[in-house]
Parts: sequence; C-alpha cells; structure tokens
Amino acid sequence: MTGPGFVHLHIHSAYSLLEGALPIATLLDMAVKDEQPALGIADSSNLFGALEFSEKAAAKGIQPIISCEVRIDFADQEETRTVRPKDEKNAIVLIARNELGFTNLSALVSRAYLQSDDGTANIKLDWLTPKNVQGLICLTGGPEGAIDPLFKNGAEEKAEVRLALLKNLFGTNLFMEIQRHSTPDEKTVEPHLLAYAYAHDIALVATNEPYFPTVRDYEAHDALLAISQGSVVAQTNRRKLTDQHYFKTRQEMLKLFHDLPEAVDNTVLIAKLVNFRPRTLDPILPSFSVKEGATPQEAQ
Repeated sequence: MTGPGFVHLHIHSAYSLLEGALPIATLLDMAVKDEQPALGIADSSNLFGALEFSEKAAAKGIQPIISCEVRIDFADQEETRTVRPKDEKNAIVLIARNELGFTNLSALVSRAYLQSDDGTANIKLDWLTPKNVQGLICLTGGPEGAIDPLFKNGAEEKAEVRLALLKNLFGTNLFMEIQRHSTPDEKTVEPHLLAYAYAHDIALVATNEPYFPTVRDYEAHDALLAISQGSVVAQTNRRKLTDQHYFKTRQEMLKLFHDLPEAVDNTVLIAKLVNFRPRTLDPILPSFSVKEGATPQEAQ
C-alpha cells in the first residue's frame, strides 16, 4: 500500500453511550498497529470524547478528526410506518474542518440538548443556516441515517428533497456516504445513492461504521444493544447490527471498495481538509492586584 489508502471517518467510540464498545485507548492501539495516519470519531449526539481522543491520538502521531453523528428534525415525518421505520435515526455526520466548524458543531449539539422536549438531542433543520454550518463537512449518515432508510422504504421523493436541502446548505462539503456491511438493505439502497450522487455532483465517501473492535466482540455488543433498548438478546424485533460492524484495517476497506476507488480516495481528501483539533487549555482565571506588604489574609 502506498499513501494513507483509507481513513476512518464514522467510528462510534465508547462515548456513543449504550451503542459503542470501542474505548479510546483500544481504538488508538488498533490504529497504530495498522499504521493509520488519521482517524475520525463520530459519536452519537455528543462530543464527550472529543478532547480525550484529540490529545491521545496526537500523542501517538495520529491526526484526530472530530465529528458527531447528529439527529436532524426535518419536520417532514409522516405517521405511516412504511415511510418512518422505527430504526430511522435521521442522522447525518458533521465533521469539524477548522476551529470555526468545531465552535459551530459544539453550539448545535449543546442547543439540541438544551431545547430538547423529550430528552432526545435533535437538531432542527432551520438551525442549519449558512452561517451555522461554516467550517463543517457533512456526510449523509449511512444505513441508519437521514437518507438511506427513505430509499429503502420507497420514499425516493422525500430522500431527494432532503438531499437537495443538504446540498444547498453544504455545497461541495456534502459527501454521499456509502457503507458495506453485507446487509440486504445496503445492497438495495446503494444504486439509488450512486445514481443521485452522480446526477447531482455530490462526491462519494466510503465509510465503515465500527461499534466494536473485532468480529469476536459481536455477540457481546449485541447484548449491549439489547440492554439499551430494554430488551433481550432473543428478541428479534429490535435494532441489530452485523458482525461486520467491527474496526476494519485499511487493507480490508480498500478490498471492500475496490470498485469505488473515488469513494476511498475521498476519505483521505477529507482528512487533508481538516486542520483543527481541540487542545487542553490552562484555566483562565481573573487577575487580582494585591497591595504590597499585604498579609495572606488581606490578599484573600
């Protein structure tokens, strides 16, 4: 392999609460072993791990890419179950390209929690203004995102409306996310995604969405998902992933997307576009003047 090859952009660390089972330390050890030059986490609806990941990744010589998988309220939901499947998260991934982007992303996530009606952090579509999305790169979210479930359930027109809205907001910073975890839904939806992307000049990006370290961890992670839903492993009518949602190597991803080299190349392009990471700062304390010769009690 010459060059970076592939860069992960949609990883769920252990900070994706009751979803992710990838501690930061484990994630970075695996990335170092695979000689990955850059790495992006996109935890669900929070930035809890951003600073820890940034500092620890940089210390190991890995470029940290900070993003968040955020739920968007498009205000276009019907009650019809065929159009609104219960596993639809309406999520997109927002990547902080620079300091302004990280500031905007932090503000959007914070506002989603502060103005939540039901404890779910949803970002309303009208919060995404040209000003508020400056410095952000947008991925369409993958199989559980804001677009794929609509194509899966025959709601092509609504999917295209949403894509047009995102394209208008993000322009060339919008990327059509393609995932391959060997599921029937992904195989059904992918031709729709490719056709729309090519017709409307939206760049493709290949992503793996790992929730756990290796294939061997699948069953334990499936139990975690069952617990998060107040269910049991034997229950079939619940959210389930596959044993392919593990942290793949660069070589595995290149092989998986050998027929879409542009989608793999764009993972590296996005990493090159990112030029910011959060850093630990010293506390900012007010300045007090103390009279010369004052006792410690007087100084206080």
